[in-house]
Amino acid sequence: MAANFSRMTLAFASALMTGVAVLVLLASAVWGALALWYCLEPRPYANGIAALLWPIFCLVLLVSYWRGWRLRAALAYALGMALLLLWWGTIVPSNARDWTPDVARNLHGDLEGDSLTLTNLRNFDWRSETDFTPHWETRRYDLSKLQSVDLIADYWMGEAIAHILVSYGFSDGQYLVWSTEVRKHEGQSFSVVAGFFKQSELVILAGDERDFLRLRTNVRKEDLRIYRVMLPVAIARAVLLHYVDEANKLAIHPRWYNTLTTNCTTVVFDVTRMVETGIPLDWRVLFSGYFPNYAYDHQALDQSLPFDILLEKAKFSQRGQAADSLPSAEFSRAIRAGVPGIPQN
Repeated sequence: MAANFSRMTLAFASALMTGVAVLVLLASAVWGALALWYCLEPRPYANGIAALLWPIFCLVLLVSYWRGWRLRAALAYALGMALLLLWWGTIVPSNARDWTPDVARNLHGDLEGDSLTLTNLRNFDWRSETDFTPHWETRRYDLSKLQSVDLIADYWMGEAIAHILVSYGFSDGQYLVWSTEVRKHEGQSFSVVAGFFKQSELVILAGDERDFLRLRTNVRKEDLRIYRVMLPVAIARAVLLHYVDEANKLAIHPRWYNTLTTNCTTVVFDVTRMVETGIPLDWRVLFSGYFPNYAYDHQALDQSLPFDILLEKAKFSQRGQAADSLPSAEFSRAIRAGVPGIPQN
C-alpha cells in the first residue's frame, strides 16, 4: 500500500511539473512573440519572422519535453530565454525622439518658498486634433493660495477605462491640471497591447484647463466627470510637489509607459501614496474607470450623496461644450457648476 501511495505521489509530481512546464512555455511563447513583433526593428519584416520563429522554437521544446528529453529541452529553453531577455534589456527609454507636438517638451518645476515656477507648461488652442496653435508657457503659482484638488475622469472607451487627471485650484482663480500620458512620437497611434512592450515613454504634463479639458469635451467629445477631493491643503501641497519632482526626474531619466503598471491612474496612486502612506491597493486602481468609486469608498470625495448620484452631477462635458468660447477662468468655473462639494460662485 505504501508503494502504491509512493507511485501515485511521483505520478502526481510528474504531472504537476509537466503542467507547469507547459504553462511556462506557452506564456513565454506568447510574450516573446509579441515582444519581438513590437520591439524588433523591421529590416525588412525581421520582426514578423522572429515573432513566428520564437513560438515555433517553444513548440519544438515542448514536444522534446514530452518525448522525454527534458534536460536538453530545459537547457535550450534557458539559453533561448536568456538571449531574449538580454535583448529586451537593451531597449531603453529616451527623451530624444520625434515627438508629436502636444508632448514635445518636458515640464520642469522650480520651488522658492511658496513660489512654484513651471516651465514648458502647455496651453494649446485646439480647433481640432490636427489643427491647433501651440503655446508652451512659463507660469508662477503661489502655493500659499492653494485651496482645492479635483479628480477628473475622462471616459473614452466604456466605463471600465478612463484617463485620470488631477487639477489644483488657487484662491486667485487659477487652475493647474496635471496629466500623465503616453508620449507618442510622430506617426504612432496608441495601442493597449503595445503599451505592455516598451512602445512609448511616459510623460507628465501640466497646463491650463482650457487646453486639457476643452480638448476632451469639445474636440474629442468625450465623457468627463469632475469630483472635488476632500484633502487637507498641506497634503494637497505635498502631492502637488511630488508631481513636480516626478516631472523633473522624467526630464532627466525617461521611463516607459506600461498599460498595466505605469499609467495615468497608477502614477496618481503612487504619488499620493508617497505622501499618505497606508492607502490600500485595489483592483479599481488598474481598472481606472472605477477609480473615482475607489476614492469615494475611502472618503476622499464628497459623502453627502450616494455615489451614483454624485457621478451624474459630476458629468460636465455638456457644460464644457456650452463654455467653448469662454476664457480660461470662466471655462473652469462653468464646468464646476452644480458639482457637489465645490463652492458655487
